Amino acid sequence: MSQGASEQPRRIRQNRAMDVNQVSELLGGLTPASFMKRHWQKKPLLVRQAWPGVRPPVSRSELFDLAGQEDVESRLVVQKNAAWQVKQGPLKRRALPPASRAGWTLLVQGLDLHVPAAHSMLQRFGFLPAARLDDLMVSWASDGGGVGPHIDSYDVFLLQVQGRRRWRVGRVADSAFVEGAPLKLLRHFEPTQEWVLEPGDMLYLPPRWGHDGVAEGGDCMTCSIGFRAPAATELAREILLRLADEADEDHEAAADAGTLRLYRDADQPATAAPGELPPGLLAFAQQALHKRLQEPTALARVLGALLTEPKSQVWFEPPSRHGQDLSAGLILSPRTRMLYDDQHVFINGEALRAGGRDAKLMRRLADTRALSAADCKALSADAASLMSDWLDAGWILPERP
Repeated sequence: MSQGASEQPRRIRQNRAMDVNQVSELLGGLTPASFMKRHWQKKPLLVRQAWPGVRPPVSRSELFDLAGQEDVESRLVVQKNAAWQVKQGPLKRRALPPASRAGWTLLVQGLDLHVPAAHSMLQRFGFLPAARLDDLMVSWASDGGGVGPHIDSYDVFLLQVQGRRRWRVGRVADSAFVEGAPLKLLRHFEPTQEWVLEPGDMLYLPPRWGHDGVAEGGDCMTCSIGFRAPAATELAREILLRLADEADEDHEAAADAGTLRLYRDADQPATAAPGELPPGLLAFAQQALHKRLQEPTALARVLGALLTEPKSQVWFEPPSRHGQDLSAGLILSPRTRMLYDDQHVFINGEALRAGGRDAKLMRRLADTRALSAADCKALSADAASLMSDWLDAGWILPERP
């Protein structure tokens, strides 16, 4: 590949917050504010030439090579007659059909983690909260290739970057899937709209809109910008697990200090029903849980850490030279997730208290994914030391001169 996974990405020159009231070519002449009000999670939007002159973030050959790597999530989908086959990666070249064979698709997830050009593409969608942005997936398809009619539980922008793809979309009245199929194919799909997208065209679809994309003519490449939509039960489980981890740490500290608060029942009378749950113990447990949940910053702290936790297949490669300075400025690694709230900065699963000028600069880093040399010079000694640690860990990268 022309740029390997460990190479530094080109910096997106974004030194200030995006103007959400400025007309955007990407959104078909709408402002980001208008798009969010009219279309986001409401109705589709087709934009012809949303990205004029767009180029694929990788070549076909580079994409095929990426699919064979252990740390890259990939899938091969083949349709022959009415039968579907799915093979999970890594997929070596010999496992892929010839490009001239009709009816197959290669999907590579999280391309933004491995290819700087794909990461740069994602930054065009900075009018949406970074906490919601998931990744950029690329699908390459031969003539007639696709993944069948389906629904997604999340919003998606479908940007055509090479070749042509016919999209059929419509609301779904019956979300039942085809039994026994290796993909979640809609059993009954009745499209109401149909378009052929060419390079530069883009289609936005809200969650749970049925869609079916089929390559026309082969050598078709589509970039899918997808979003995170955690389920309430999943979010509650993960938050409670993290709160439990914090409670374990507090318990150990209190035990070491001899300040553990233990249940006491000096007023417990003798009972003829020993199997009954003592009301006082139930109240004690409720108070303990309530206190943990009612801590003013607890929920935001664990949620921010949770939302910046890298995916399991994500790893960071420390730079070859440790202890590099910040004199030329810095940028976030494409693999780094960074968020903030009024009191914290969250980065790659860690929550840090921040205030004053350092907090302002770190928020700028989270928003623009870059700090200038002047910004770095304005950091306090403690914050600069922290940035140096992040630099050595590969979480941030020195700006190119």
